Amino acid sequence: MNKIKLSFLVLSLTAFAFFQFTPKNDQVFKTNLRITIQDDLGNIQEGAVVTLYDNNEDYRSGENAVAGPSETDSKGRVTFKGLEAKSYFVDATKGKMNNNMLGVQTDTLVEGKLNKAAIVIQ
Repeated sequence: MNKIKLSFLVLSLTAFAFFQFTPKNDQVFKTNLRITIQDDLGNIQEGAVVTLYDNNEDYRSGENAVAGPSETDSKGRVTFKGLEAKSYFVDATKGKMNNNMLGVQTDTLVEGKLNKAAIVIQ
């Protein structure tokens, strides 16, 4: 009987120590951004190349991309995962079409959510 109690005590302490000192990931869901690319008539654009930047200077120079370049799927969408909850600058191109001088900055992303944005290229 004492061996059972001792075994249970050791097992309990081991489990407690494991969970107590294991790093916790407070954020269960990652912050993601799904971008849909459309032309100026509202047609989705499969195969558009999309890149995210931290700031306007990097966006304009095309350097220091945060994510991408990634290509849109058959629904004109691309999803960037594990982002910080902040605003991003989006560069989208397909052939001669791009989003220059159009909407290039996202709203501030909501942490732990799938955020969505639509970008127009022409």
